[in-house]
Parts: sequence; C-alpha cells; structure tokens
Amino acid sequence: MKIIRHTDSDYAAAAATLNRRAEASDAVREVVAGVIKAVRERGDAAVLELTEKFDGAKLTDELMRIPQAELDAAWDAADAPLKSALESSHRNVTAFAQRSMRQGWEFTNEQGATVGEVFHPFQRVGCYVPGGTAPLVSTSLMTVAIAAAAGVPEIVVCTPCGRDGTVNPGLLAALKLAGATEVYKIGGSQAIAALAFGTETIRPVVKIFGPGNSYVVEAKRQSFGVVSIDLLPGPSEVLILADKSGNPAFIAADILAQAEHGKDSMAGFLTDDEALLAAVVVQVEEQSKTLSRQAQLTPVLEKGVFLMLVPSLEEGARLANDFAPEHLTLITTREDAILPLIRTAGAIFLGNHSPVAVGDFLAGPSHTLPTGGSGKSFPGITADMFQRRTSIIRLDRESCAKSDPIVSAISAVEGLDAHARSVSIRCS
Repeated sequence: MKIIRHTDSDYAAAAATLNRRAEASDAVREVVAGVIKAVRERGDAAVLELTEKFDGAKLTDELMRIPQAELDAAWDAADAPLKSALESSHRNVTAFAQRSMRQGWEFTNEQGATVGEVFHPFQRVGCYVPGGTAPLVSTSLMTVAIAAAAGVPEIVVCTPCGRDGTVNPGLLAALKLAGATEVYKIGGSQAIAALAFGTETIRPVVKIFGPGNSYVVEAKRQSFGVVSIDLLPGPSEVLILADKSGNPAFIAADILAQAEHGKDSMAGFLTDDEALLAAVVVQVEEQSKTLSRQAQLTPVLEKGVFLMLVPSLEEGARLANDFAPEHLTLITTREDAILPLIRTAGAIFLGNHSPVAVGDFLAGPSHTLPTGGSGKSFPGITADMFQRRTSIIRLDRESCAKSDPIVSAISAVEGLDAHARSVSIRCS
C-alpha cells in the first residue's frame, strides 16, 4: 500500500496523478485491433481460434451457443438460498429500472407545431458478462435484467467459459432469471467483435453493454460507430473519502472487497484524520490475512491501493472529482456540505453502513459503472440506455406559414434556397 500525506514534499505530484483519463496502452490497442480484424474477416473460425488461444477452451461453432434447455436446467438445479437471493436482487433491479425509463411527451411550440419525443427499446442488444477470475452472477442482473425491464426483445449474452468449455451453473441460472434470449460461451475482445460485427453463428447487435478487462473495454471503444456502446467499464475500483467518523474496520473491508477482483483493480482512501489513516492501515493488514483470494489480493495491495492524508475533505472532494471513481464512499458528519461537491463518481455510497457490495449485488442501480477516469464523461448503466429516442414533429398549414419567414431568413444566410422553397411552397 502506498501512503501519502499532504505534508510530504511530493504530495502535489502524487495528487496530480489522480487526475486520470481512460485510455488503453498501445499494446492493448494493437492486440484488440488484430482481434477485430480477424473476427470481421473470418467470423466463427477466428472466434474459436482466439477462444482457444486466450481461454484454453476448444469449442466448435455448434457448441458456442448454450441451449435454452441448459439455462432452464441450471435454474431448476439452483438451491433455494441462491434462487431467493437472485430473485431479491432481480426485483430491486427491475423496480429501479422501471422508474428510470424515459417517457414520451409533446408540446406546442411558438409557431403552433406539435413537437415531442417517443422512446422505443432497442431491438437487439449484447451484454458482456465477465467470468474469468469469478463468475459475475450479479452482472447478469445488472445488465440483462435492465434490458428486459426496458422491453428489449433480443438480449444476447457473451460470457467466457472455463478450459473445459463449461459455464458456472449459478451464472446460467441468473441469466435465465434475468431474461437472456441467447447465451454464447465466448469472452474477451473476440466476443465484443462478434457482437459488433457478427459471425456465421452470432447475428450482430445494435448496442453493447457490460464491464470487462482492458481488452474488452478497448474492443468496445474500437467498435463504436458500428454499434453503440453503453460506457467504458473496466477493472473495479473504489475511492473512500472519510473524516474521523469513519469506522476503520468497515473502510478496510471495502478496500479489500475491491482488491479481491485482482488484476488492475484499485482502491483509494482519502481522509483528513491521521488517526483514522493509521487505523485503516492496521485493519487492511489484519483482515487481508483472513481472506481466501490471496493470489488476487496481494498484487493489488502492493500496487493498486493508496491511502492519502488530505488537508480537508473539500480537498478530498476535489481529488475525488479528478479520480472519477467507479464507486465512491463518503463518510462524514458534514455530508450536506461535502456531497454536493462530488460530481464525477459512478455511484456514491453514503455513511458507515453502506457497503459497496450491496450496490454490487442487490440495491437496485446497476453496478456497471465507468472506471479509469471515464466517469468524467459517462454515467453508469441506466434503463434509458436501452431505449432509442425519436423526435416527432407535426405542423398544420397555419403553423407552417408562421415558420416560413424564419426558415427563409436562415436559409438565405446558409445559401440553401431549396430549404426555403420546401416551406414556402406549402404556404402559397
């Protein structure tokens, strides 16, 4: 863990590194470009070769898709506690999604034209569900269930399989409950390419959702324009901002919960209280010894966790906006003053008793959130992202006549006389 104090001579330089931009390395961009090119040119054959290369699984085009009967069987075989947990999460996610969808509207403008908007669900979307180091059952609900709530008729899921070609049955049960209509056991950037450009087996989608590693995120970025994408959700991260009211054991637990994702995960802690900083360090060290995923925890604790003593919570809020964390936990007796200062977090968890894990699994809002600093530009997944907007315009003869001189004046400046005539011809 790296510890930085505002009294250190290198504090300003360290603070400046928190101002991130989501950008892939040249090496990642090059690999992904090659994968997309291969999938575009060779379809299923490329997907199968890349799946064997990266995941060690030997599949055939017939085996890529998981049949509906297997999804049904996974749900039937799930034990009662898992079914109950999934159903609770599903109800919360669905209820939240239904309340956040956009509704059509209309009004009459100054010239008497009726204008408005209507919203329809996308016809066919792709949802990427990670499954490399852990089968992310929760991501099934936080993507697929929202698509279903929005009324998307075709919900295509890609999730990586193990070396033996199987997918965790708990994950399959969650996909069944969430409403997936097609499930393919492929992962990585090749899965994103297949969703975006299509293969002999997988028809292309119009928008792609879901988190993934740096290669998955870069594949989404390189596919943008051919398809729409939700956001750039990469490796998991948390930033915790707390004053002396913070509970060090709770804070350490949230740091470790993010660190156990492994790989490029990050966790940061900002506080204006030296005693709390010291107590959190002790708690992280003690709690980490009791956890099972040491292979994932150890490298993140060494390189991906930082603790910073800041001169004030206001300074901490400024740094949080620079960092633009996926998850931000705010613990302070001055919540009314500090919360309005946070503008770039994917999701904000308030108080000592709001663990990020509840947001990940159960609360209702999607846990698919912007990472790597992309929260400056992107929000997390919401139900309205599964809706396509269309504007509606209706004029009668009178409102057309009132619009005529305005269109004529603007057309004269732009040199577009046909535009002007297309209105005036209706008014003569």
